[in-house]
Amino acid sequence: MKALEKATAHFRNKISGEMKSIHVPEWDTKIWFKTSITLKEQSKLVELSQQGKTVEALVESLITKARHEDGTKMFTPMDKIVFMNEVDPQVIIRVVGEMNSIAGDEESLDQIEKN
Repeated sequence: MKALEKATAHFRNKISGEMKSIHVPEWDTKIWFKTSITLKEQSKLVELSQQGKTVEALVESLITKARHEDGTKMFTPMDKIVFMNEVDPQVIIRVVGEMNSIAGDEESLDQIEKN
């Protein structure tokens, strides 16, 4: 198997793996998410951050990652305007922070398991 085939197989396995979830009491909702996103999705978040649009990057991260339990996207790009103007920013910050923390914890566990 070529290196690129191994790399794509690894990533397919990672993004098709088990979803994690967090409960958002303010929204009376459970948000499911995968701990990895594609490089294309990640680049959009990095670009917004580099432009100093941190809040917009947080909202974009939430829209990109949030799923229903069946794996379908919970939000659409059109929801961005509502999030930016009509949703408590502290809740968005906390939710995205929790999602990133859980994803980071999983990455740390993967590294420990390899060693």
